Amino acid sequence: MIDPKILDDISSKVSSNLPKGLQAMQSDLQRNLKTGLEAALGKLNLVTREEFDVQQAVLMRTRAKVEALEKQLAELEKMSGNQ
Repeated sequence: MIDPKILDDISSKVSSNLPKGLQAMQSDLQRNLKTGLEAALGKLNLVTREEFDVQQAVLMRTRAKVEALEKQLAELEKMSGNQ
């Protein structure tokens, strides 16, 4: 889930850079920009940095286990080939 503060910051920056005539409608524009950003980003398949880091750690542990099992299998094959 996208942090609402980030969306507020983006919509604030965009609305503050509008021409003077449009800044009178700044709060309306800011609210509409935020809603539009939430809708657009909500359709994307995004994960938080924390979720990404957790999955990366799981993947690293899994790779280490696979490498250990491959090594063990190679040793067993070597032993069975010598007999």
